[in-house]
Amino acid sequence: MEFGVFHEFPALTGRPDADAFAEALDLVDGAERWGLDAIWLGEFHFDPERSVLSAPMCVAAAIAARTRRVKIGLAVQVLPLGNPLRIAEEAATVDQLSRGRLIFGVGRSGVAKTYEAYNVPYAESRDRFAETLSIIERAWASAGPFSHSGRYYRFEDVTVTPRPYQQPAPPIRVAATSADTFLTSGQQGKPIFLAIRHEDARMFAPQIAAFRQAWREAGHPGQGPVFLRAPGYLAATAAAARAEVEASLMHYYRAQGALLADSARRAGVDGADRRAVTAERLNTITYDEAMEGSVLIGTPDQVAERIAALRDDLGLDGVLIELNCGGKVEHAHEMEAMRLLCEVVMPRFR
Repeated sequence: MEFGVFHEFPALTGRPDADAFAEALDLVDGAERWGLDAIWLGEFHFDPERSVLSAPMCVAAAIAARTRRVKIGLAVQVLPLGNPLRIAEEAATVDQLSRGRLIFGVGRSGVAKTYEAYNVPYAESRDRFAETLSIIERAWASAGPFSHSGRYYRFEDVTVTPRPYQQPAPPIRVAATSADTFLTSGQQGKPIFLAIRHEDARMFAPQIAAFRQAWREAGHPGQGPVFLRAPGYLAATAAAARAEVEASLMHYYRAQGALLADSARRAGVDGADRRAVTAERLNTITYDEAMEGSVLIGTPDQVAERIAALRDDLGLDGVLIELNCGGKVEHAHEMEAMRLLCEVVMPRFR
């Protein structure tokens, strides 16, 4: 299994942004030192209380310069918000600087207010995503100039440079939330991310089966890789884990509830009713209720058991563990959680 840590580069209340970057990059250094497979970066805009990670490609380049081994993943690059040619150039540059360590995770994001700030209608996000990804793939595959005429982008005779270090392209993974995304990703042979906040990840079993069936029917080799992103935390005892992470996790749930409720009220948002229901659940959920799902919190033994059970039940190929959901875990505790993950849990899956 592949083990990764998803990190938001959380803002630090009452402290300068420089401190937030310093602590986050210290975590990256720990990942490199302790042998973590991949460090994963999100993309967050206009939310200064949550994160300083608005430019993940820039941060990925900084990580490439200070590491030699750990893979650098984007989870995810929000494709509809950017120009596809620019994204292709920047991602290829990161892949070159890291000498082939980029994993290009892509998605649409569910934060509708960000789309409004960028003057991109959220109702267009699905079609913009598909067109943008298609252009990026063509840009990386084309040794010479190519042209495109689509609904949102038109250009003639452009050659994207540099080419990616990984040929024919960095691995692409797609954030899958809707039924059509599971099927399309399977047909196209693109591995997928699943993300849970508090739910039992086994709820995705039918969608995973459909994804893998589409994968096989399209003639792709293997069974179709699936990766799970989930809140997690490790400490020497279950009591210590709860004491160190509970307040941050509850903050995360309430903040996510507010984001979902806000998105549900905005124009062009698909599944508004579903988002509103989820928002209400996140506003009331307790720590004990969350632990009934697939959150990966506890001692190394407990976390390893949970991961092994999910791997066996869903055929997971890897996990992206959010060690600091909510951004309120003390830095020293988060570093220790990562060390336990790398030195105690990971070896059991090798």
